[in-house]
Amino acid sequence: MSDGPLTPDPTIFILYGGTGDLAHRLVLPAFFQLAIAGLLPNDWRLIGNGRGDVSDEDFQEHVRQSLEEFGPKPSAGPWDEVRARLRFAGGGFSSSDPGTLLEVVQQAEKEIGGHPQLVHYMAVPPAAFGPLTEAIGAHHLAEGSRVVYEKPFGTSLESFTELDRIAHETFQETQIYRIDHFLGKEATQDIHVLRFANGLFAGAWDRTHIESVEIDVPETLDVAMRASFYESTGAILDMLVTHLMQLAAEVAMEPPHCLEAECLAKERESVIGCFRPLTHADVVVGQYEGYRATKGVVADSRTETFVAARMWVDNARWDGVPFLLRTGKCLAESHQRVSVIFRDPVPGLPNQPTGQSVLGFELSGDGEVQLTLVVKEPGVSESLGSSTVVIPLGQAFHTPSLPAYSRLLHDVLMGDRSLFTRPDGLAHVWKVASEILNDKPEPVTYPQNSWGPPEAAALIAPDHWLLGQ
Repeated sequence: MSDGPLTPDPTIFILYGGTGDLAHRLVLPAFFQLAIAGLLPNDWRLIGNGRGDVSDEDFQEHVRQSLEEFGPKPSAGPWDEVRARLRFAGGGFSSSDPGTLLEVVQQAEKEIGGHPQLVHYMAVPPAAFGPLTEAIGAHHLAEGSRVVYEKPFGTSLESFTELDRIAHETFQETQIYRIDHFLGKEATQDIHVLRFANGLFAGAWDRTHIESVEIDVPETLDVAMRASFYESTGAILDMLVTHLMQLAAEVAMEPPHCLEAECLAKERESVIGCFRPLTHADVVVGQYEGYRATKGVVADSRTETFVAARMWVDNARWDGVPFLLRTGKCLAESHQRVSVIFRDPVPGLPNQPTGQSVLGFELSGDGEVQLTLVVKEPGVSESLGSSTVVIPLGQAFHTPSLPAYSRLLHDVLMGDRSLFTRPDGLAHVWKVASEILNDKPEPVTYPQNSWGPPEAAALIAPDHWLLGQ
């Protein structure tokens, strides 16, 4: 986490899959948000790449439509300035055929002058990561550049190992940015800041004081237009082995020596190595009613749209503390909540509420920090209740928050790898999930707008999910 200048060096940003869904929904809007915030380089070009024969003007219109649909609106920022720096290189890009990309990059370098930073962003399906990486090496675009891989980085331990091998044949580890946008959220970063910077929590962050940790990401949305993608992944790959386990590592890691990239990443990935492999007894998977009727879903699909897991961290700090992970589609509410539940004092006070000492982090939107405590109820009686105070992270300070994708894109432009994943931790994540991935349980059907299968509540008993209780 650098405290230096916030303006990156001149950059050529190559967006592979530039007209695809991920770029349309997330990457292009995030890039424009940086333009609004004044956080882009003084000179830059964004080159969309794809198989189609798309003119620069057509690509510029595509970007404008992305912003109109997903925001921020073009009218909210310097659209004319941004539009003038957008290019498109068609004809695809492979080791044997670079299409027009090399010519477009050369022209951009001539326009900018000097030696601009080259960033490769892979907004493509995971199956394309390997061939594109090999093509970057074959056409001599790797030296000194940076590469961003979307998740999932592989779909199994075997595919992860192969992709990691290809990546390191082309790039040094310091050039590689494996993005997990949950790590870019303001409230996620506050997990380690509140813990390490406040004596109120620093000395109580262990098994003696903490009863359990819940990482709960329910969604009200269905799979909608992403059915074909979801059929090839499911909730375990899409959420559990990526976002939820990374968040668990953020909570569980040992204190780093500093908040710089290597210190944070070392401790985050080190604690992932302590995650106990999941068994079938640790997991409940579900599928919402009506999923199989979705266009693009096979009639007998066993793809899970819900997963709940009880996971253990096998080290001295967390011995015996359950990490309870849950996510699913078509649930009753949408949240992105991390809850650290502290043990009740012994003996405590007579008739006090139990389980009400909770430090919560709501990751959605601008983010919130929530603290629930036992307090005396107002009045003449000595009745005890609980109350929650909330710190809204996007409004409590004079500096505005950035959406997670924008924050991480800026980190890539600045060369800051603090909030990106490393291969050692990712390799162990696949080992943690290998049993349930290699032999997926049969999903339990659950009603839409519910909290998922009732088996998920039984899985964590005598604990309970704070959301939906």
